[in-house]
Amino acid sequence: MIKDETFKIVKELQFDKKQVIFNNKNESLYIFRPSELSKRFQNYDVNKNFQIWLIEGNREFRPNHLRILIDLNLRIRSRPDLKKQLLLAFDNIFYGNDPNEEIRELEKEKFEHYLNSISTIANLTQLLLVEQEYCYNKESYFDPPTLFLQGWIRQFIDSHKEIDNLCMSVANRQPPSPKYTSMENKKHNKYSSMRKSLWYLDNE
Repeated sequence: MIKDETFKIVKELQFDKKQVIFNNKNESLYIFRPSELSKRFQNYDVNKNFQIWLIEGNREFRPNHLRILIDLNLRIRSRPDLKKQLLLAFDNIFYGNDPNEEIRELEKEKFEHYLNSISTIANLTQLLLVEQEYCYNKESYFDPPTLFLQGWIRQFIDSHKEIDNLCMSVANRQPPSPKYTSMENKKHNKYSSMRKSLWYLDNE
């Protein structure tokens, strides 16, 4: 689904209801909107809050942003020749395109290391971006706020830094390098509406 269709499903999801967003023969993603918030999330708007769940075989859990970042970093380490293809596909997901269409050619490629199927990671990415756009209610250094996650997606695919150092930066809530966000961040002095595809690869 394109992002607008997923967004509509999220907004219309009733309390204490589940909705499957994606599934294949081994994995499934669904969303759930609880009618009551835990103490940890008391500052959230209960009407906008929703949870993302992943079923993987007999396991059922709530994945977070690190899952897609680690998966993409593992993929690029085994297939550096696919860097531009991966970046373009996940940029297009960020721009609202259908994840399943964007990764159709990548599904034919062999990766030695990964966490989940590329289709699951692509659809999870869309859900996490929708979650950030719909639920985030704090002041952000980024406009749109989803650039925080997208900047890290780009950095995990493109950067030569070690994965443990990258994960530590994300876990400490550090922003991604401006190299990957500046020209799309309306709050940055390098913002420009005139930019080419994968502009950040030339933005040293």
